Amino acid sequence: MNALACSVLVLFFASSGAQAQTALERQLDPELFAHILATAAIDNHAHPILPPPDDASDRDFDALPVDNMEPETDSVAWRPDNPQLPAAWRALWNIDLTVPLDPGATKRLAAARAAVKTREGAHYDDWILDQAIIGTMLANRVSMGPLAVHAGSAQPRFRWVPYVDALLFPFDNSGLAAENPDKKLFFPLEDKVRARYLVSLNLKTVPATLDDYLAQVVTPTLERQRAGGAVAEKFEIAYLRSFDFTDPPRAQAERIYRQLAGQPNPDPAVYKLLQDFLFRYIAAECGRLGMAVHLHVLAGGGSYFGIAGANPMLLEPVFNSPALRHTNFVLLHGGWPFVREANALLQKPNVYLDLSQQSLTFPPRTMATWLRELLETFPDKVLFGTDGYALSDAEGWEESTWIAARNARQALALALTGMTQDGEITRPRALAIADEVLRGTATQLYAEKPR
Repeated sequence: MNALACSVLVLFFASSGAQAQTALERQLDPELFAHILATAAIDNHAHPILPPPDDASDRDFDALPVDNMEPETDSVAWRPDNPQLPAAWRALWNIDLTVPLDPGATKRLAAARAAVKTREGAHYDDWILDQAIIGTMLANRVSMGPLAVHAGSAQPRFRWVPYVDALLFPFDNSGLAAENPDKKLFFPLEDKVRARYLVSLNLKTVPATLDDYLAQVVTPTLERQRAGGAVAEKFEIAYLRSFDFTDPPRAQAERIYRQLAGQPNPDPAVYKLLQDFLFRYIAAECGRLGMAVHLHVLAGGGSYFGIAGANPMLLEPVFNSPALRHTNFVLLHGGWPFVREANALLQKPNVYLDLSQQSLTFPPRTMATWLRELLETFPDKVLFGTDGYALSDAEGWEESTWIAARNARQALALALTGMTQDGEITRPRALAIADEVLRGTATQLYAEKPR
């Protein structure tokens, strides 16, 4: 091992509170692992909270926050006794605590976190990225607030990915909201987001015709967000309906729009056709404007989430549409439990996949199993990501970002080490693949200019 590799590994173990390498880390190619640790990544997907003093009131970190839903069976990574939390607390707040936290420990954790917030002030979010070795984070937010200042700098730490689902549901959504308790919470939130978009365009209601809705609301909203620094548009549509988007002609969509305008509780089957048309229109406009389309593809939060409807194979007709081949799509979260289905879709020239949330939910060894398959088939289509999210008082966006970043790096090193040891690739090629996953592919993907 060379001197640089040694120094990087020593720094990593010291910052993470580790006393010695774990059994997994001892299996890694040391120079490859050191290179992965030393590379500031582009985080393709996360939900940062605004820095102090705006953090306490910030709700724009998600269009559909999952913190007020009916109880579900949380994965271990979301639970207050997540065994990875103590390492994150040591690394971020320099405090030794065990899980689960008792009331006294909860207070000590809050005090330690508050002390760092006071010390870092407006640069707090930048400091969190530094601890996770993230150079730039794509921030999924309704609005950027103070983070937009960073996004406008020569070397942005945060780049904007706003939400666009609200534009698919321009009419009365009370009937859809009544389908289950999750949707009862979500659709009013989407109505609020759409209302904000209308206000920004100096409109009080949606126009009476589809042509006017597209020309006065949909396209101007996308153009305004692009001008505001957006590099992609985010669909959380899997929380609201299935991926089975048909391809109705514009004339049919226009008739449906006129039929449903002002109608209470539209027929769901008819309303769906309008949503299908709007989805494809928005995707095409994103391609024209040089923005990618991000899609939540994972078994999501909430006890009523439709897992079967989030199968990415349902999106194949969209990816095969000649009209959308100028739009780049990113399958967020690796597609679990449909990891192989998501992998197969990467043969489509305009489809990519990121590791976010998967990197938080699964330990490195488990994740490395299907990550290796991805790297053996489409290594230039895989993006690093965390899905850093404010899950609880014990696991804020800071801890989830740090844990997911560490897991993703270890999984990447484990997969590439195995490939080099088995003679599939050389070490120089392994280093090049690591660079692609950590930042190279994202740099290329988000450099696209409007057409």
